[in-house]
Amino acid sequence: MAHYLTADTHFADDPVRQFFGRPFASAAAMDAVMIARAAHVAPDDDLWILGDFAACETDAGRAAAWAAFAALPGRKHLVRGNHDPDWLVSAFPWASVHDLYELDTGGQRFVLCHYPLVTWNGARTGAVNAFGHVHTRWRGARGQVNVGVDQWDFAPVTPDQAELAALTLPASRLHDLAEGKGREAAR
Repeated sequence: MAHYLTADTHFADDPVRQFFGRPFASAAAMDAVMIARAAHVAPDDDLWILGDFAACETDAGRAAAWAAFAALPGRKHLVRGNHDPDWLVSAFPWASVHDLYELDTGGQRFVLCHYPLVTWNGARTGAVNAFGHVHTRWRGARGQVNVGVDQWDFAPVTPDQAELAALTLPASRLHDLAEGKGREAAR
């Protein structure tokens, strides 16, 4: 069993496709590519979706969300985002649903949240904050990484890929201030 991380799929969400300049001719084409790029996830793997799974305001959107859910491989866990309505949470057979989750992958702890955090449990001891929400606007900072599809070629990433990215990103001044690293960080 392996773990995979992703966020901000926004299945069936044509306005998001257009607003963020996703390189697909339609929402259906976008959905098909994201499903195809998740094919490396095995049926017994855990796929952690860090929010904003689908746009479901219409019957067609709900049908597309169901189709995407059924087509995605693995055990699907949802860490709720701002575009995950209550009906989607309760109607789909998620393996688990959380607002924030701490995942231990056997040597590395990840704090999974839809939103980027200023600080998190274990930040001082190497825990990585994996998040989404900001799409193309921010890749992250040292110790935290945006695992959204807009950042990762519309495919889920392994914890190792996310950890490596988090280690190579520049430090966050806000995080340093929150962790008490003094006035030097604010300059």
